[in-house]
Amino acid sequence: MADLFSSPPAPDKVPLAERLRPQTLDDVVGQIHLLGPGKPLRLAVESGKPHSMILWGPPGVGKTTLARLMARHFDAEFMALSAVFAGVKDIREAVAQAEMLQGTTGRRTILFVDEVHRFNKSQQDAFLPYVESGLLTFIGATTENPSFEVNSALLSRAAVYVLDSLKPEDMQQLFARASREALPTLRFTDEARDRLIGWADGDARRFLNVLETLETASSAAGVKEITGEFAESTLAQNLRRFDKGGEAFYDQISALHKSVRGSNPDAALYWFVRMLDGGADPLYLGRRIVRMAVEDIGLADPRALTMSLEACQTYERLGSPEGELALAQAVLYLAVAAKSNAAYMAYNEARRFVKQDVSRPVPIHLRNAPTKLMKELGYGKEYRYAHDEPGAYAAGEDYLPEGMPAISWYEPTDRGLEGKIAQKLAHLKGLDRAARDAEDR
Repeated sequence: MADLFSSPPAPDKVPLAERLRPQTLDDVVGQIHLLGPGKPLRLAVESGKPHSMILWGPPGVGKTTLARLMARHFDAEFMALSAVFAGVKDIREAVAQAEMLQGTTGRRTILFVDEVHRFNKSQQDAFLPYVESGLLTFIGATTENPSFEVNSALLSRAAVYVLDSLKPEDMQQLFARASREALPTLRFTDEARDRLIGWADGDARRFLNVLETLETASSAAGVKEITGEFAESTLAQNLRRFDKGGEAFYDQISALHKSVRGSNPDAALYWFVRMLDGGADPLYLGRRIVRMAVEDIGLADPRALTMSLEACQTYERLGSPEGELALAQAVLYLAVAAKSNAAYMAYNEARRFVKQDVSRPVPIHLRNAPTKLMKELGYGKEYRYAHDEPGAYAAGEDYLPEGMPAISWYEPTDRGLEGKIAQKLAHLKGLDRAARDAEDR
């Protein structure tokens, strides 16, 4: 619970990310949309009046740094809690310490809660009264959409600032600063620098940790220049960020689905590979590909569903990485296939109707009659066996319950196979009209 600015460890023990932590707002890399002249967060700081806020953004973009800088700017006590480890008891201790400081020194307290989305409702409610009273200025950091993860009462009392992943030019600026201030004797080739920036994927903390790893490895190997090959051999695995349970995950699967729906094979392949690269379960992607086949292609090209299912089976048979090619092939096929959501829309309309409708009885002529009594009651009487009718179609026959309103849920498009289906249905409807007109006469 101690002030994070106090009792620093020896300089040679401080991680590189901590050594390079910005000391003023002007030192912060990126987030120009919030920190540039006249931008919202800079204005909020320059106003001199601290207010509760939620900093929402991916890892390693400066959420903790900004909270610390605001505490320093407002000369406030900085208390930090991690929602992963803290509970209501820790919140009460923070409140007690804040009350003591206010009573003895008059200093205000900024309570920083990292990963605030991990607090449950009761934990969030525990400090809400003290935020309302002004005892605590609350700053929450989250990688998840606060609309879904933060109580509405707390959300209504805090401004939300959205932080972005650092851009390549931001990372180059950070690299230049690290090279100048912390790694002056170590040289990097342009290829190594660019690879490291790509690996960091917009995460400054990860980038600096990777630089520190390379500094240690180069020292052990007696290497003075970091090449792309040395960097790749040192970093055993791809370090891209991919939160399998978080919003980035669902944003990317949404982008994949919409690229397929939009018939853009290159974009679809990009998002598919991005997710694989980030560690997504290939069979999860396979299930989503099957969903795309039935939702966005449907009967315009029924082969899409078959290919999607076979791609999943192929992956199960071959495993990774060979099986991923079958999934990629399915993605490409779906992207270039004829599109129709007619079956999807018809199904949803039918579900909506049945959910609000009464339970209508099956017409007598459509019921089975396995017993003598049922036959005597007329079950199945006057049913017309379609195969005995011209063209195997019982023109004018009705298959819906009596009293049903006129419905036309399935409206095939003119694309792909559905074009032929639409022609057939139009022909059958013409036969029905002719048969009913003949009955009326």
